[in-house]
Amino acid sequence: MILNLYNKLGITMNKILTLLFFTFILASCSEEDSTPLSLNEGEYMNELHKNNVGKIAFMNDWIAFDDFKQKDFPSQVLLNNTTDFAFRMFLDKTLTYYLSQLEPQLTTRELCDKGNFQLTFFVDDKQVYQYNLQTGAGSCDYKNTAMVYGIPLVNKNNPDHWGRFMWLKFMKRGGGQEALAGDFHQFKVEVRPYIEHQQFKVGDIIAQGEVNLMTKEQKVDKALVTIQSIVATDKWKVSNASYDKELIKQLYKKIAQNYFKKITSITVIKDGQLLLEEYFNGADRETLHDMRSVGKTMASTIMGIAINEGYIKNDKQTLKDFYDLTAYQNYSKSKEQVTLKSLLTMSSGFEGSDMNPDSAGNEENMYPTSDWVKFALDLPMDKTKTIGKDWDYFTAGAVVLGDILNKNVPNGLEKYADKKLLKPLGIKLYKWQYTPTHVPNTAGGFQMSSLDNARWGQLYLDNGRFNDQQIIPESWVQSSLTKYLAIPNRDNEYYGYLLWNKTYSVNNQQIESYYASGNGGNKIMIFKDIGVVIVITATAYNQAYAHFQSDEIIEKYILPAIINAAIF
Repeated sequence: MILNLYNKLGITMNKILTLLFFTFILASCSEEDSTPLSLNEGEYMNELHKNNVGKIAFMNDWIAFDDFKQKDFPSQVLLNNTTDFAFRMFLDKTLTYYLSQLEPQLTTRELCDKGNFQLTFFVDDKQVYQYNLQTGAGSCDYKNTAMVYGIPLVNKNNPDHWGRFMWLKFMKRGGGQEALAGDFHQFKVEVRPYIEHQQFKVGDIIAQGEVNLMTKEQKVDKALVTIQSIVATDKWKVSNASYDKELIKQLYKKIAQNYFKKITSITVIKDGQLLLEEYFNGADRETLHDMRSVGKTMASTIMGIAINEGYIKNDKQTLKDFYDLTAYQNYSKSKEQVTLKSLLTMSSGFEGSDMNPDSAGNEENMYPTSDWVKFALDLPMDKTKTIGKDWDYFTAGAVVLGDILNKNVPNGLEKYADKKLLKPLGIKLYKWQYTPTHVPNTAGGFQMSSLDNARWGQLYLDNGRFNDQQIIPESWVQSSLTKYLAIPNRDNEYYGYLLWNKTYSVNNQQIESYYASGNGGNKIMIFKDIGVVIVITATAYNQAYAHFQSDEIIEKYILPAIINAAIF
């Protein structure tokens, strides 16, 4: 899938994961009709296939099936930052045939719609991760004919394939990187069919294989893992609070080894003072970081100030208060009921979803247009959604909020934000991106330094006050941090006013966070219970690992380093 240049403005991690699946489906699917499809057992492709039924072969270099030989079943492969890694599995029957053994009453197409592969990963004879490939991955025709599957896991050319996504999940969330730490491991994969009809069923092993992985750790210059001294600024005093320095050195080492990729800065504020400040990959204290959708939160911040000053009445105002909706396409009475609050909470009910590439209102369809607000207001309403109740990530809605602010605050959004927020915080260097109609872009892309992003986060931690001045109304801060809507398909994650909420588990302690988040793994994290703000900037744009690695940095390194010191 070719992404428009503008995708860098506000694309989210969840969308990237969806795109990885969607691209695979596009590559592997022909359009399917509703005609009956006969169940096919399949047939062996050649003698090599016949002689290796039920086996998995691992590869460092991708070998096309026509060139694959018996000698290409290695017992040992190298896995590091420069090698590819893939496997090919040889089945005795088609996937649909195996699924039919689990649910024989279903048609072939029903089997395709309800089942796929389950893959289980073992390291040193210990099960580490299990992955149920989503049912939509792969066309029904393919599932009903293929008996040999080549699956790239790591590839320098970064092909969009479900195997790569699965590997990233295994490594970043499934414990794979920890399990493979060290020089040498036995790695094993088992493949089974699974189906979820009236109940979840898993079949017997249909393919398995193991290989010895050499994973020698990369050596790094000691200077790259040294914790640098911090110079105080006119905005930040340097903290004397203790923290686990060895754990932070381990973190810096992993960044130097490219275990954590494309990280550009880490900043930690504890009790209002600068505890950690480090830069990587060419960034420094003056760098203005493009944090993508973190900039959406600017619309929420300024909206609270504008309401407090009376330029906007309240968050219950509806679109009809600001636009003649009859002048746009797909007019409906329900569109008139869309509130500012529903736009702030991503629950406006438009037929727009950045999580769904097929959605008419997906942001990729907006960027090429000459008027992003018109794009948004022309969209129909989604009859399956209830305004204010159904969450769906919708970048175009954040653009509308920016336009409303730009038209209603004195001198426009840019000058108003400078006067009411940025100057009072002592922030002088920043950069806006603009929409095609030259409105400050609240889809994302607002750029500041790491320390200034930390100041913005600290403002929320301090209930909107800075230097005895109430910059954001305290009531708006509380509203912004309210868990209005649960994020679908995520455990204990919620959404406020263009701010996210999740809880981390550290040393059996649950630590709640509120945060702004942007493509690439960019974060401004606010931990009110422990008085901490964490800023992570990164340029891992459109990479499936981006948010996983930021979460790992926070949950396994920064928070434990702070909490361990507090305990001991």
